[in-house]
Amino acid sequence: MLKVFTTTGKYVMLMKRVFTRPQKRVIFTNQLLTEINNLGVDSLGIVAFISMFMGAVVAIQTAYNIDNPLIPMSMVGFTTRQSIILEFSPTVISLILAGKVGSRIASEIGTMRVTEQIDALEIMGVNSANYLIFPKIIASILINPVLIIFSMWLGILGGWIAMTASGLVSTNDFVRGIRVDFEGYTIFYALTKTVVFAFIISSVSGFFGYETKGGALEVGQASTKAVVFSSVIIILFNLILTQLLLT
Repeated sequence: MLKVFTTTGKYVMLMKRVFTRPQKRVIFTNQLLTEINNLGVDSLGIVAFISMFMGAVVAIQTAYNIDNPLIPMSMVGFTTRQSIILEFSPTVISLILAGKVGSRIASEIGTMRVTEQIDALEIMGVNSANYLIFPKIIASILINPVLIIFSMWLGILGGWIAMTASGLVSTNDFVRGIRVDFEGYTIFYALTKTVVFAFIISSVSGFFGYETKGGALEVGQASTKAVVFSSVIIILFNLILTQLLLT
């Protein structure tokens, strides 16, 4: 228990150093654009692949379980939409990004720590925490909602493709289900979770990378810890935010 409080305290102290004004705006802007590409654009492929197939799976399972003639087939489109928007895209994709992006952040910063590049920055009077971690946090907060919206669209598209290809549900029924009882608040809820999860992924991964001590083995351990702790905290905050925003 003491170790948990100690780690939390170190994390808070590091975040105080991270959230300071960048020393040079031009350098920060260049880093931000680079991180948006590294953390967001490079993740488009895996997000697209998983979203398409998971949308198809949700639609097929829903259609398979509708065996009551009184239930309209438009329910397949409705269920697919709700599942993708409320839970799959914001939470499951964020967990996947915690593995892909989180491990990258932790290993990158951890390698800089063990090769004494961070010490060199400190000697030159640079706030290394702000210089290395802050652009990653802002980039994640900016680009992750874009990835999630992209995931939502592809997930629903994957469900439609699966239904039309299999002939289980007609296009008219599926589209009718997508449109029925739609509430814009569900998008707000999903994107709110996404922003929180983006901060968790980038800040927790940056923390474990920054606190790395030792050599290559410790860098690998820091990367693993970053993924595990980010995933656990995401699941915890998913419950908290759902309780706060949907009840």
